[in-house]
Amino acid sequence: MFLTITTTGTPERPATDLGYLLHKHPEKAQAFSTSYGRAHVLYPEADDQRCTAALLLEVDTVALVRRGKGKGRGGAPDAALAQYVNDRPYAASSLLAVALSAVFSSAMRGVCAARPELPAQARPLRIEVPALPARGGPALVRRLFEPLGWTVTVEPVALDAEFPEWGDSRYVRLELESAELTLAEALRHLYVLLPVLDDAKHYWVAPDEVDKLLRAGEGWLPAHPEQKLITSRYLSRRWSLTREAMERLELVRLAETDDSEVEDIDNAVEADTETEEKPTPLAVQRREAILDALRAAGAARVLDLGCGQGQLVQALLKDPRFTEIVGVDVSVRALTIASRRLKLDRMGERMSSRVQLLQGSLAYTDKRLKGYDAAVLSEVIEHLDLPRLPALEYAVFGAARPRTVLVTTPNVEYNVRWESLPAGHVRHGDHRFEWTREEFRAWANSVAERHGYDVEFRPVGPDDPEVGPPTQMAVFELSTATPSTTVRNENRNENRNEKEAKAA
Repeated sequence: MFLTITTTGTPERPATDLGYLLHKHPEKAQAFSTSYGRAHVLYPEADDQRCTAALLLEVDTVALVRRGKGKGRGGAPDAALAQYVNDRPYAASSLLAVALSAVFSSAMRGVCAARPELPAQARPLRIEVPALPARGGPALVRRLFEPLGWTVTVEPVALDAEFPEWGDSRYVRLELESAELTLAEALRHLYVLLPVLDDAKHYWVAPDEVDKLLRAGEGWLPAHPEQKLITSRYLSRRWSLTREAMERLELVRLAETDDSEVEDIDNAVEADTETEEKPTPLAVQRREAILDALRAAGAARVLDLGCGQGQLVQALLKDPRFTEIVGVDVSVRALTIASRRLKLDRMGERMSSRVQLLQGSLAYTDKRLKGYDAAVLSEVIEHLDLPRLPALEYAVFGAARPRTVLVTTPNVEYNVRWESLPAGHVRHGDHRFEWTREEFRAWANSVAERHGYDVEFRPVGPDDPEVGPPTQMAVFELSTATPSTTVRNENRNENRNEKEAKAA
């Protein structure tokens, strides 16, 4: 998709101030990774009298298919041909809105560190979108934009110019002009109304979309005559979210009418009885799930394998039932940071006797790791190259053999729900792979069978009905009916590895 923003100026207020507002230099062409593609920002013209900034969104159509994994809007299982022949990637207003938010985030918030006075200044603006899907046609476009102070020029695009009798398509060519808006207001209008016109989102609409809508709609949405239609379409017609948004917008409208604060209007319940909480970060949910599993297993002596900067070790230390905690990591730098986090140099004798940090590689057997109740591999396996994974399996499940092993790893199927994750990217630059739920279960069941463990699987984070949880966890318990042949094989492998180590 393609969009241009044009302003005019004078020698006293040059049009090139647009570069300061957008935080993009007019003499440079820049590119940015966004969800499902790459956004390019360039200036076709830039002088004191007239300046135009262009945003070109280049959509990665292959990533749209791969990230959908046959589920949801991105890849419906009954639309095999549509994976390769469809118009969604080329006129996806939702994708363009996300690109606007990602590339021009500071401008949308009305922030300009270099020239703080600029964001509050209204300036002549002209916005052009050559091809825009509009379910409702030109009439709806005018109903949405004209109440906001825009002069709207909208032309329907014919299905085929050579066959006018076929009629118009659902696409329009849009021009907006205004002399009384700030750039931040204009960007927020586009961010909300472009996907509203398309009446579709390229990602799952979660409850936090209500907050996004209210932030972007601040100052204009509560009084908009098409408020209900905008809210319903923006939230993908999810009734519960639409109702919540409408109730909150009504409070804002009443507060503005009475020239008071929303808190003064919504005062039926005392502030100290408020039960709504901010969403718990996934990393915190993961640690809590691990702690719950360790407590349920009755573990007292715990290994944190790949402990990193020591967040889990720190959480374990707060619970006195964990009497011995050992953090292991191959990175000396990570262990140094963990030591500072835990304040080992200032820790009391009783507390320090419960914790130990060791430098070591999980690709090799280590006698120091034997005899523990439980071992945790939290977000570790995906950092190993797949050919080295069997070495870790043996070092943990074959040689150390704790009674309980907890393994967490990202669920790649859930990546489609991360709006800000660039197309085709894994969650962390050092991840060598990310598994689907089926792939993770196959690996875990194979490890359990080879080494005499039983395994069960638990979700960590919100369990999406289509793509599962963001993190998947396997809980291995040493089987009480471990076959003697398995034990003999483990001992034989261990003796062979010890002989090879001595020979080396």
